[in-house]
Amino acid sequence: MKGPLFYSKILLFGEYGIIKDSKGLSIPYNFFKGALKTDQNPAPSAKQSNEGLKAFVGYLRELEKKEKNLVSFDLEVMERDVNQGMYFDSSIPQGYGIGSSGALVAAIYDKYANNKITVLENLTREKLLKLKTIFGLMESFFHGKSSGLDPLNSYLSLPILINSKDNIESTSIPSQNTEGKGAVFLLDSGITGETAPMVQIFMEKMKQEGFRNMIKDQFVKHTDACVEDFLNGNMKSLFGNLKQLSHVVLDHFKPMIPSKFHKLWQQGIETNDYYLKLCGSGGGGYILGFTQDLDKAKKALKGYNLEVVYNF
Repeated sequence: MKGPLFYSKILLFGEYGIIKDSKGLSIPYNFFKGALKTDQNPAPSAKQSNEGLKAFVGYLRELEKKEKNLVSFDLEVMERDVNQGMYFDSSIPQGYGIGSSGALVAAIYDKYANNKITVLENLTREKLLKLKTIFGLMESFFHGKSSGLDPLNSYLSLPILINSKDNIESTSIPSQNTEGKGAVFLLDSGITGETAPMVQIFMEKMKQEGFRNMIKDQFVKHTDACVEDFLNGNMKSLFGNLKQLSHVVLDHFKPMIPSKFHKLWQQGIETNDYYLKLCGSGGGGYILGFTQDLDKAKKALKGYNLEVVYNF
């Protein structure tokens, strides 16, 4: 048995900012994917995933009781499948900020939700927000708190524009130019990141007035500008705003950047060969990079593994 595929996602802009109502832009990343399946001879990783799903069934049962009017699942069938060894077979690296739990949540909703909202119907803002709410509650099982965006992106497999907490829409992004010199890329930090502790650090910092003002006056401002520039294909302005954003993150989000990358981050800002930003909550996993000249960036980041996500 094997279910449909659900892909990883990349939040290009909006990490942390969307908690405070900045804009955000999330795109599917089809390089990594996952599906529910059952094997005759499961590997240790499959058994581990299966154990996780057993606990998830219990969580969904409680969720259903609490949120009667929001969502219900065919938990008898899900429990039967889990007891028969079902697991989530995924190539999405965990703790890398590209939505491993999001793809799992999307797969479970797709298979077991009653009266589910489907991709084929007219996705009004109300439906998108309802899906996002359901997914947020489901994914909280993995992270403690979730916006629901990762599963939404994985479920719809469409770019999603976040205008504010209560205003999201599917969108289209400028088509790739495979001949172009510019690129968005992933840089592997070689370390697994944990979402919950990073969000905890952010929430603690938000108690300081100075940090709150910086988020509003600098971080959200540059994030919003980056989203606008990217969607409008305004690359010159985008890189100006990216430089500012990269600087703000280096100055104020140091704990979220693995220490061995502090220098590399600074080097990008000084040389303009590339700019780095957080991919997801940080603390490890992937770091997101933007460059107007991929060859230049590759030279500057020699010895590091770059995966190109988007060419322009």
